[in-house]
Amino acid sequence: MAKSPTNLRDAVEKTVEATLGSAERSRSAAQGALDDLVESVEDLRKGAEERISRGRRSVTDVIEGRRPATSDDIKEIRAELRAIARRLDKIEERLPAKRKKRAS
Repeated sequence: MAKSPTNLRDAVEKTVEATLGSAERSRSAAQGALDDLVESVEDLRKGAEERISRGRRSVTDVIEGRRPATSDDIKEIRAELRAIARRLDKIEERLPAKRKKRAS
């Protein structure tokens, strides 16, 4: 009978060790699966953010192309036209005088 408790204890210890080993392998596999899931979710999030950003840029481009001119826009255009007019005046001053056409 003295061997029975020892044998029983050995059997229980082996069972516990096997269970712990199995639990560790299961935990490791679960951690790997969780890591893969987190990586996939992160990839999906990044892709969604990129698509949202592209969409925003597209909408902004469309809106910018169709928005009415502001008073600042008109002021800038007027300033540019004045500068062009000044340059044109200087060019015209350097041109030779036009000859009058003769009646034939």
